[in-house]
Amino acid sequence: MSLNKVYVSIVNRKVYIYPDESSWEYEVNANREIIPVFEKLFNQLSSAETSNFWRAHIPIRYYHLDKENDEYDTKMKKLYALIHEYSNEESRLLIEQLPYFNESRRVFIE
Repeated sequence: MSLNKVYVSIVNRKVYIYPDESSWEYEVNANREIIPVFEKLFNQLSSAETSNFWRAHIPIRYYHLDKENDEYDTKMKKLYALIHEYSNEESRLLIEQLPYFNESRRVFIE
């Protein structure tokens, strides 16, 4: 399988084929089968954000003790772990400096 260079934007939650389509944060070398995984994670993040929005309107629930917030964090960790797996060395070093990087690697092991 050939590797394709794609450009991932976490802010825009998109994967771009061309670098000048929009702003992006990470350049990734991956085969075509990985691109839908990024899109699925982006959709799951949006869903988790919507759940967090509705949960935030329930005053008797504590924000730091809810499964919706944990779900969002888990999806972000998976996203950064996926980028780390297929990105260049510069991006890998940047992601490894994130405070939760070592935790994100455990997500795939469990």
